[in-house]
Amino acid sequence: MASLIRGRRNGSSGRWLNATILGTGLASLFADASHEMATAALPAFLASLGAGSAALGLIEGISDGLSSLAKLLSGRWTDGLKRRKPLAVLGYAVTALAMASVSLARSWLDVLAARVTGWIGRGARGPVRNVLLTEATAPESYGRAFGIERAMDSLGAFLGPLLALSAMRAWGLRPTFALSLIPGLLAALTFALLVREKPREIRATRPGLRLSARSLPAPYKRFLAGVGLAGAGDFSNTLLILWATQAWTPRLGTAKAAALAVLFYAGYNAVYALSCYAAGALADRWPKKAVLASGYALAAIPATLLLAPGAGYAKFALVFGLSGLYMGFWETVEGAAAAEILPPEKRELGFGSLAAVNGLGDFVSSAVVGGLWAMSPAAAMSFVIATSLSGSASIFSSINEPEGR
Repeated sequence: MASLIRGRRNGSSGRWLNATILGTGLASLFADASHEMATAALPAFLASLGAGSAALGLIEGISDGLSSLAKLLSGRWTDGLKRRKPLAVLGYAVTALAMASVSLARSWLDVLAARVTGWIGRGARGPVRNVLLTEATAPESYGRAFGIERAMDSLGAFLGPLLALSAMRAWGLRPTFALSLIPGLLAALTFALLVREKPREIRATRPGLRLSARSLPAPYKRFLAGVGLAGAGDFSNTLLILWATQAWTPRLGTAKAAALAVLFYAGYNAVYALSCYAAGALADRWPKKAVLASGYALAAIPATLLLAPGAGYAKFALVFGLSGLYMGFWETVEGAAAAEILPPEKRELGFGSLAAVNGLGDFVSSAVVGGLWAMSPAAAMSFVIATSLSGSASIFSSINEPEGR
């Protein structure tokens, strides 16, 4: 155990598991518990407002699209700041307050406004968190460091739906959103108190955003292309909750079906939590791009299962479980691979660009898949399968590519 804590040393990093990595992980745990409480309650709340799959897909898509812009601008803006941590703390606080405000919503447009505000805060903090996490450890430990952060994030995502289910049963839908404020503010406080930021010098002049993006290493641009292809089919998990609820409502009624879907979503996040650290450990032993390409390909399996006839519990258990498995690979190894490819002076912009590409993919996927599902589930899942396999092929083809700077 002592060797796990000490890790390997290099000139700039002592222990690989340190206060910054632990603080980042705890902040992610609290933040995800907060917004997953809101996410788990959102489909039932929208149904109570008369909104369905198309509206939910639109809400998630617009939120993710604007979040992607916030991620890109955050990565660019923080490149010129001596202290980046305050922006992350603010982002955690804004997300918590915005999601709690859903308790006051009177229409799906109010939900859209709250979700957009919260996801802009979430987008602004993401690149800062990833850069500080990268600077806190050595290259040989990137996989484990990102794996720890993602595992704790997904542990919060596991607890969030359970907290939501308890709150919904005890107090109802609206108070559930209000109570999500508590873990959300704990996330901001934890990040502020535990995460350390190393002093750094900033350049007196910087090129514009367009010129900066063009200066990213060519291998990294090709990496982003593969990420974008796969991400175009990475639809929001709230759609899975909604589809399970709709499938079980004729048998159980809306309330029981929604509660069961939330429990299955908690199972998704339990698998995701285990998958994150396992994926990070594999990425420290094997080529990160190969591990990531395998995760992208795995996404085709639950999409295929969703097309199977029937609404059996076993079918949806496999869909939720395999979705949690592949998502652990996606979110962990993307960050670890980016940290490996990017030179230190390009990390802010590089992580901002990665987050922006992911956000743009989420915008496309949630809006397109939600709309297609309302017309034809087969067309929706065919789109998901095609994009995930295309992204896998793109990343896999670049495994032996030299990573020039």
